[in-house]
Amino acid sequence: MAEKRPANLKLSRFNIFSKLKDSDNYFIINLLSGNADFLSPKQAKEIIENKISNPDEFYEKGYLSEEKVDNKLFKIRYLDFLKQQEQDEIQLFFVPRYSCNFTCSYCYQTPYQQPHSPLKKEVVDAFYSFIDSEFEDRRKYITIFGGEPLINNNEAKKEIEWILDGASQRNLDVAVVTNGYYLTQYIDILKKAPIREIQVTLDGTEDIHNKRRTLANNTPTFQQIVDGIDAALKNNFPINLRVVVDKENIGNLSDLAKFAIQKGWTKNPIFKTQMGRNYELHTCQPNNEILLSRLELYEKLYEIIKKSPHFLEFHKPAFSIARFIFENEELPEPLFDACPGTKTEWAFDYTGTIYPCTATVGKKDEEIGTFFPQISLNETKIEEWQDRDITTIKDCQTCPVQLACGGGCASVAKNKTGNMNNPDCRPIKELLEMGLAFYFK
Repeated sequence: MAEKRPANLKLSRFNIFSKLKDSDNYFIINLLSGNADFLSPKQAKEIIENKISNPDEFYEKGYLSEEKVDNKLFKIRYLDFLKQQEQDEIQLFFVPRYSCNFTCSYCYQTPYQQPHSPLKKEVVDAFYSFIDSEFEDRRKYITIFGGEPLINNNEAKKEIEWILDGASQRNLDVAVVTNGYYLTQYIDILKKAPIREIQVTLDGTEDIHNKRRTLANNTPTFQQIVDGIDAALKNNFPINLRVVVDKENIGNLSDLAKFAIQKGWTKNPIFKTQMGRNYELHTCQPNNEILLSRLELYEKLYEIIKKSPHFLEFHKPAFSIARFIFENEELPEPLFDACPGTKTEWAFDYTGTIYPCTATVGKKDEEIGTFFPQISLNETKIEEWQDRDITTIKDCQTCPVQLACGGGCASVAKNKTGNMNNPDCRPIKELLEMGLAFYFK
């Protein structure tokens, strides 16, 4: 016998309800109950006017609910999230140098680069000793980060070998974030450890890329990076091709997609892509007029896909959770926290300093401790990072998209407002309006 519906129900505060882009139809999503539906204009009008003609169905799916029931389910799902977070794999970034052989037009690290000194073997040993102790029972992997870690000299190659040897001894996967210029010269060295992926950046086809990403002496870099990607794929190293997007290169993405398709990259199962929006992280960029907001970026991608369907062979935009729903035919778990800092992400550098995440690594006053020459942790700062989620961010608590947004990036929020317990809001409704309309047509 069906559960009797309570008399005094209200539309759940966790409903995400909006109109599909370029359509008369609507959608409703409730991540707390795990349900989603497309709605006709008539059904949507009932919701807008709060005159639901099928209250039993809406009650069963959680769109209609009692506040106390929502609150109880929220607590249950939140505890499940925390339990899962404690079991999630940790990404441990290690920076062997902040110096770089490129002078990218939009580099955010330039204002706080530290003077370079060679990485010492005892620092690498101390790093592995620290993570052996602190993260003994956690699944984990290493990401080599920079600056640019893959520099073509004997000193840099020796440093990378130390890091890879430590990972190999512990059977830890390694990811590498590189500009890719000297990737070909590192192929044999990278075979010393299990490589999970190599992230390489191309900002467009040759002319566009070479205007944005050159060597310090203005030498073009496109072709040598392409050769490195080819060499990595030939040696079965997974490639994660990243494009840093702003108004200067957004119009070139369709041509870049054609280039990747013609190269045969997109047919390779170990090749994937990501779009990295160019944005102000800690300092103002000299030409911030070229920056796209998150919504503007996805609006541009939506138009690109409509005009150039081949782009989808190169990259499938997430549009918040829209692509996930399309590909998995179910909703993702509620997202109570979008910031991995000190939870599933930590960053370490060659000076022996510990930072919460990649967005803060190398930035003065963001340190949370040291692992060399001695271990010293700022527990107050660490707790502040670890405690931050949508339950501690006041503005999130009444927001209907909180379980799809997760409060955003703590570092960005702190940079914008001075307080990491403010939200870095994501345009979830607008992204879903585009994404659901596109993927489900």
